[in-house]
Amino acid sequence: MSAQNPARAGVALDSRFTDARGFSLSELMLVVASIAIVSAMALPTITNMLPNMRVGMSARAVERTLQTARLKAVASNRAIRVRFNCPAVGQFRMVELIGTPGIPAAADGDGQAATRCSPAAYPHPDQAIGTFDIPNNDGPPQELQTRVEFVNVQTIEFRADGRAYVDAGTGNPWPAIPDNDPVEITLRRSDGGTAVQAATLHTIEVNSLGRIRIQ
Repeated sequence: MSAQNPARAGVALDSRFTDARGFSLSELMLVVASIAIVSAMALPTITNMLPNMRVGMSARAVERTLQTARLKAVASNRAIRVRFNCPAVGQFRMVELIGTPGIPAAADGDGQAATRCSPAAYPHPDQAIGTFDIPNNDGPPQELQTRVEFVNVQTIEFRADGRAYVDAGTGNPWPAIPDNDPVEITLRRSDGGTAVQAATLHTIEVNSLGRIRIQ
């Protein structure tokens, strides 16, 4: 077998390295410029989508709280309410009714709603967890996403049978939600301009049977 000519091998090696090419500076600048143009075109769409996504996330959080309240009412055989804009605007909380639907304690009156929702007055988790230490089924205070607000709200009460009742301002006990007229909890963007567009509105419906759905 003849030995390979070192000079020829070196030529072949040099040829492989010479043929290998990278990106030139002008090509890299062209790619960067293209990315910048596409990003600039997409930015308004993304900027408009994010607030709408926050409304959807807030609506799902409210829907989960209502579902939890209904399950708690059935499991504990206690009336559970969900209050909105409580203890402050843009906040909401699940609270166990103190007393009975017919004769609620003074703490559950509308005039005391902000105190009843307050984590300072009624902390979560509850410090007294005995069977008779009511309330012991309160949830934590929650808050809507940034730049999201409630448009239409009513306090909802779930009872042990899973059915839903609403504060209609007619005294105690609260009336059942009408079969053909579900209660609507509506949220929207609060950053102006697009706030009134239908696409930015999310509504949670609660019907007489306590069924909850997002529209």
